[in-house]
Amino acid sequence: MEENRTFSCCEKHHGAVENAMECMPADKQIDALSAFFKMMGDPTRIKMMCLMSQGELCVQDIASALGMTKSAISHQLSGLKSSRIVKSRRDGKNVFYSIDDDHVQAVLSIAMTHIQHKHID
Repeated sequence: MEENRTFSCCEKHHGAVENAMECMPADKQIDALSAFFKMMGDPTRIKMMCLMSQGELCVQDIASALGMTKSAISHQLSGLKSSRIVKSRRDGKNVFYSIDDDHVQAVLSIAMTHIQHKHID
């Protein structure tokens, strides 16, 4: 059964709205995108990602750079890793973390460019 939608704007935009609705991602994709931005939307996690955008770091490196405990950093890294925003690599007793892939790096970079473009200090 087709849903009947009423558009409150002028009729000339009806086709544009229909086209836009056809391009709407599936609810699962919307939920995943929302979860991604929620994970990216924390100041501490953004700082961590900025650090890791320069290369892989261990928990102690990140904790020292941000003046936080290793426990607090590990907690944040756990969420970032489960969201596939960062990845880890073990080398002996050390675990090194880095940005998961170029797409995450690109989102971070584009967001920073947008903020700088809007002259937000």
